[in-house]
Amino acid sequence: MWRLMNTETFKSDTILLTTAIIWGFAFVAQRVGMDYIGPFLFNGIRFALGCGVLLPLIVGKNERNHKPRTGEKVGRVTLLIGSATAGLMLFAGASLQQVGLVYTTAGKAGFITGLYVIIVPLLALFWGQRTTAGTWVGAVLASAGLYFLSISQQFTIAFGDVLVLFCAVFFAAHVLIIGWLSPKMNSFRLAFIQYGACSLLSLIVAVLYEPVTRDGILRAAVPLLYGGVMSVGIAYTLQVIGQRRAHPAHAAIILSLESVFAALGGWALLGETMSPRQMSGCGLMLFGMLVSQLWIFIVARKLPAERHPSPRVSVLPGDAGFHCRSNIDDETG
Repeated sequence: MWRLMNTETFKSDTILLTTAIIWGFAFVAQRVGMDYIGPFLFNGIRFALGCGVLLPLIVGKNERNHKPRTGEKVGRVTLLIGSATAGLMLFAGASLQQVGLVYTTAGKAGFITGLYVIIVPLLALFWGQRTTAGTWVGAVLASAGLYFLSISQQFTIAFGDVLVLFCAVFFAAHVLIIGWLSPKMNSFRLAFIQYGACSLLSLIVAVLYEPVTRDGILRAAVPLLYGGVMSVGIAYTLQVIGQRRAHPAHAAIILSLESVFAALGGWALLGETMSPRQMSGCGLMLFGMLVSQLWIFIVARKLPAERHPSPRVSVLPGDAGFHCRSNIDDETG
């Protein structure tokens, strides 16, 4: 039995590690793609491709395996409005991130985007939700890390870093909306609707304000396919599969490595470098994210069995913050 559990844990951890790698290197694809097309056109096509990957999962046999987790009846109009709102938040966050990548590096964008993990429980306070001391400790550590990563010795911050920081706020709001929606509807259908909304809004802006050429799209084909098929479609599916048997603490740690892989990808493929000051900032930010995520498990080890908190992680990292990740066992039943 123990050997079986270890095998299942290893498989789940491997799947989630693959997911984190795909999402981390997606920041590289996003930067390279904008050498040929504008940020809104890139996002519009990218999310449309993601919808195409998810479509067979919606109409196929997986539909029966990802039913809502609650018996609460919610009207279709309410669910549609909620999904569209999630798509709007996704559009705002993804747009700010994509434009921000024009002015900052993939590595910095990966770490700053990851701050949504800490912002979510802080935003949830406005809805009367309680948080743990770990959130505040993580917020202090991450803020210090952000200072070392983005604030220069002249107390200035790059424009791109500011845009990506705001994108993290919108992604945090997106996660809260998904946290309400995901127990009430099929996970793949929810992802499909919000990706479709984000794609449509992005394409509208692109047509109005960006040059749209066939040559540019063809030259950006590889980054688009990676960002759409691999990152939005396949990696999301791997996340759902991996979380079915993954330990919540393992998932939190492994998926937090997305920002690390973003930095590694930027260094290996784009020649991006960081100063020792910036690398120390990245370390503090990653440590803050992990403290915020794993605090509940640290506390649980010190409490009697009957007082253990439920081993659920409210927020998990994911590619650019647009994956359904509220509660680790949301679509895993």
